[in-house]
Amino acid sequence: QVQLVESGGGLVQPGESLRLSCAASGSIFSLYAMGWYRQAPGKQRELVASITSGGSTVYSDSVKGRFTISRDNVKNTMYLQMTSLTPEDTAVYYCKATLDGLTRPNYWGQGTQVTVSS
Repeated sequence: QVQLVESGGGLVQPGESLRLSCAASGSIFSLYAMGWYRQAPGKQRELVASITSGGSTVYSDSVKGRFTISRDNVKNTMYLQMTSLTPEDTAVYYCKATLDGLTRPNYWGQGTQVTVSS
């Protein structure tokens, strides 16, 4: 099993940048497909970006061109570089892991709060 811990969230102003990190432990990180999800108050959790064990990436339309997902298999860490942040990006951001090639089980972190406000 894999344990996930998000970090890097905080309060920023519109237009600023933020980098989130997801540290994984307890399993072979390189075998997992990873993803970032977010959930705003009153809304459903949505996919932000995903990255396979081979490095292929997928982005939601709402963040495409602004966010970059990456992973470091030596450090067992996944990142989400967020730029040009808007208030609509305000949400709790969650890290997810799934063994590549499988649909379940999904492993989730506890989330980190990102607030974009002036």
